[in-house]
Amino acid sequence: MSNDINLNTPFTLKNGTVIKNRLFKSAMSEQLGTKEHNPTKGLATLYKTWAEGGLGLSITGNIMVDRTALGEPKNVVLDTQSDLEPFKKWAQAGSANGSHIWPQLNHPGKQIPNFITEEPVAPSAIALENGLEKGFNKPRALTESEILDIIEKFATAAELSKKAGFTGVQIHGAHGYLVSQFLSPRHNQRNDQWGGSLENRMRFVLAVYHAMREKVGSDFPIGIKLNSADFMRGGFTEEDSMEVVKALASAGIDLIEISGGTYESPSMVGHKMKPTTQKREAYFLEYAEKVRNLIDTPLVVTGGFRSADGMITALRSGATDFIGLGRPLAVYPNLPNELMADENHSIELRPLTTGVKIVDKMAMLDITWYEFQLARMAQKKAPKPNMSEWSTFFKTLMGAGVYAFRKRRA
Repeated sequence: MSNDINLNTPFTLKNGTVIKNRLFKSAMSEQLGTKEHNPTKGLATLYKTWAEGGLGLSITGNIMVDRTALGEPKNVVLDTQSDLEPFKKWAQAGSANGSHIWPQLNHPGKQIPNFITEEPVAPSAIALENGLEKGFNKPRALTESEILDIIEKFATAAELSKKAGFTGVQIHGAHGYLVSQFLSPRHNQRNDQWGGSLENRMRFVLAVYHAMREKVGSDFPIGIKLNSADFMRGGFTEEDSMEVVKALASAGIDLIEISGGTYESPSMVGHKMKPTTQKREAYFLEYAEKVRNLIDTPLVVTGGFRSADGMITALRSGATDFIGLGRPLAVYPNLPNELMADENHSIELRPLTTGVKIVDKMAMLDITWYEFQLARMAQKKAPKPNMSEWSTFFKTLMGAGVYAFRKRRA
């Protein structure tokens, strides 16, 4: 424990990269890509707003490494076909005020809505469950050559990120996307070198990391967002996760962001949160405390933080080095400055409901309402904390029709 750590205390990664404070923006899906899947001008505006709001490090919404595999219709893609100029402008804007900005690089695997693709790919030909099978088609198992090709796509995206001026990258290894699918014995039932034992199931993520490292060198930070567990029967367990964490730390990963759950069991948004967790604010702090005893790699805990006091307590406990924030920043973009200025500062996010359960379920307000806030900031408008849930529903319907309410990822 250290009582001299505060939210504005700088942190130096092992490769010498200095992050000016402990406030970290976790990835949120912005849905602000062009029809060619390049960044819109609004993304630069949005991330400059957050940088000026005081963040030490921002992680972008997931950027796809393969334009034939999109998690959502308006995803940004970073590959050899991308126009790097808007990426350069985005990186420059997100680096304002001494902030860092890292793209989150991702492949959705089978988490592709069926209105985007008829046949997604995955480690094994196993469909999503818990109601998601209605919106997502059963995948085809990847071939060996396809696996190697995807690994190369991750590495290329990392190389292009560095070329564009971003200050690091993050691998999305959580929430049921492709990296997470490879790690899960529920979703990965291959009988080759990529499946079966935990050693084989973690081969993909380690190969992605090493391929990236070869492209970007030792001085360019590579982080990962990793599940503490999938919280599903037969899925990726806490014990599995700790072994993967140790392997990544040994390989030289620079920063590990801890999350949990999948969209079949969404623990990352507080699903079935225990009272002890609610009291401490952070969803995954107990897991982080266990990990801290295993490795000395810097950690980020994301999910649930709402007060400066809770954040400072978590930092001083030694369990985490950074405080991950997501949805609060969609409503309060100056929150980091406010938290650092006042140790008694706190915020609340109101529950979102139209009052009609079937409409709430259809509208996916925890995604669409916050996307509209991001869109406002991208247009140089202030967020609107009292935005009507019904207006969100109707604007989404008018803007994209019924496809807007198909099952999606964030």
